[in-house]
Amino acid sequence: MTAPIVSASGLRKAYKNKLALDGARFEIPVGRIVGLIGPNGAGKTTALKAILGLIPFEGRLEVLGKDPRTQRDALMNDVCFIADVAVLPRWITVAQAIEFVAGVHPRFDAARCQRFLEGTQLKPGMKVREMSKGMIVQLHLALVMAIDARLLVLDEPTLGLDILYRKQFYQRLLEDYFDENKTILITTHQVEEIEHILTDLMFIRDGKIVLEAQMDSLGERYTEVLVNADRLEAARALKPIDERSLPFGKTVMLFDGVDPAQLAQLGETRTPGLADLFVATMKGTYA
Repeated sequence: MTAPIVSASGLRKAYKNKLALDGARFEIPVGRIVGLIGPNGAGKTTALKAILGLIPFEGRLEVLGKDPRTQRDALMNDVCFIADVAVLPRWITVAQAIEFVAGVHPRFDAARCQRFLEGTQLKPGMKVREMSKGMIVQLHLALVMAIDARLLVLDEPTLGLDILYRKQFYQRLLEDYFDENKTILITTHQVEEIEHILTDLMFIRDGKIVLEAQMDSLGERYTEVLVNADRLEAARALKPIDERSLPFGKTVMLFDGVDPAQLAQLGETRTPGLADLFVATMKGTYA
């Protein structure tokens, strides 16, 4: 059995009086696209910083078999980290961006980057400030996809981009970068937009992983029911984890681990969307 690319247990990090990670435990297998999703302040970015060796922490954490605290230099040969795609300096040219990344990452292939750029309108002397948002996305993607890293970490990578460019970003990653030897870890608030590319899911709340699952297993565990008005009490007796009202007297309830055949007697059933599951899991977080 292949060892996980990331393995953590008892992961703890405190900032002054705030506990950002509170004994978090999780594993990320090789060759997966994992969404780390949680509300503001849940510990997402702190977990990423620990994985990247950017902060000290308590507990056990192995990334590619290495401890990020003591083996960061060796680890970063196989890791690529990308934050908000809007962070490229406005004065930098396409050629300078390629030269810079080639100088800082040993697995960057400049020729491969050039091949990705051939289908765009980007020219070597063009500066970022002269580009549309779409062009900036294309440049950032070319830089990312030319790095042969085993682990790609994306922290809110499409922040500030409109929906067209966000979809383009993720689709290109899926089609032109990802394969069974690479692992992608994404944090984002735009749950619905990454739902279709994820293989695995982790919900983080108050520094703990509260849900860790493969996407294709969610339908076996969770069921959403559009409950008929005359079946409300029977449905509530089965202890839904969430309930919300719709117009015309309809009620939607979310169940965890309840027999689907039993739920089908209460009304129309379906697999919940990731956003609905997130809201139900995080209910009370913003109180």
